[in-house]
Amino acid sequence: MKQKPKTSKTRWHQLLGKLLEELLVPVGVKVQTDFSVMSEPPKTDILLLRKEHRRWAKAQQERLPDGVRDSRAKHILLEFKYTESVNENAFLQALCYDYLYRRTQHLKRHEVQTFLISSKTTRKPTLEKYGYFQSDKKGVYHSALPLLQFVPLISLNELSDELHNAYIKCFASRLKEKKSAFEALARKGFSTFSLGLQWVVEGLLHYWFGMQGEAMEIELTPEKVMKLGKKWQKLVLSGLKPEERLMGLGPEERLMGLGIEERLMGLEPEERLMGLGPEERLMGLGIEERLMGLEPEERLMGLSIKEIEAYLKKLKKKSGNRSDE
Repeated sequence: MKQKPKTSKTRWHQLLGKLLEELLVPVGVKVQTDFSVMSEPPKTDILLLRKEHRRWAKAQQERLPDGVRDSRAKHILLEFKYTESVNENAFLQALCYDYLYRRTQHLKRHEVQTFLISSKTTRKPTLEKYGYFQSDKKGVYHSALPLLQFVPLISLNELSDELHNAYIKCFASRLKEKKSAFEALARKGFSTFSLGLQWVVEGLLHYWFGMQGEAMEIELTPEKVMKLGKKWQKLVLSGLKPEERLMGLGPEERLMGLGIEERLMGLEPEERLMGLGPEERLMGLGIEERLMGLEPEERLMGLSIKEIEAYLKKLKKKSGNRSDE
């Protein structure tokens, strides 16, 4: 009897949450996953983003997808569907979370915005049934029905290829769209990301494009995807030449972790002193070493005539005492 192939029990919203955490926390956006919308019931499969002000800062907008980046609400709820298609239950869940969160947090309507995000492309009959129409942004739909007008739908397969959409488009269901998202991030340069974000992105990239049939048998967690990304990154770096590893890194990043002796290794004396102030150049040198190579006039530079005369008298007195002996 044939065994049925194992299916992944991956909780995809947690992976999206981890990516958003690494992406948005550095620019001041709080990210929470499995947030409880009530005091006692179990937590929901939901992502919560919070910002301090109604308008997103420029650095925040550059990392958020169309729809979300246009919202002025201070609390953003993301109901994410990766394996499921958008249906009546998905809309009911989103409405339920929106209502309960506003009620328990004592927030007004304009302070909360709930988005339903779908990896799969929603069927046209479903869009029509629930009053959804395409907005001025590709992949972002709004509903004409009063009950759903505050729950925009974001279709990851349909978002534009702009860089700000690429982060979340890594979770699109179509391989073509996934690929275009990773290509956009690669053009920006993975080395420009924080180390944690690099591991998440590279882990997902290897999971979807490097593991083939093995991928579906793995229950992926944020910890596993980061471990996979770290391992993959080391493997790639091990095959690069030193100049290729350093490509795209600034001087400070190249020198990070090196001691003073390692930083100066291979430099000529003039290069070692370049950029140092006079005091730093002379630090650690004895009197004779500091004066080495100076002409008499240069040694006396900065001294007044009185100081020079007083020093000469002192020398004469010393030499007179020696002759008496």
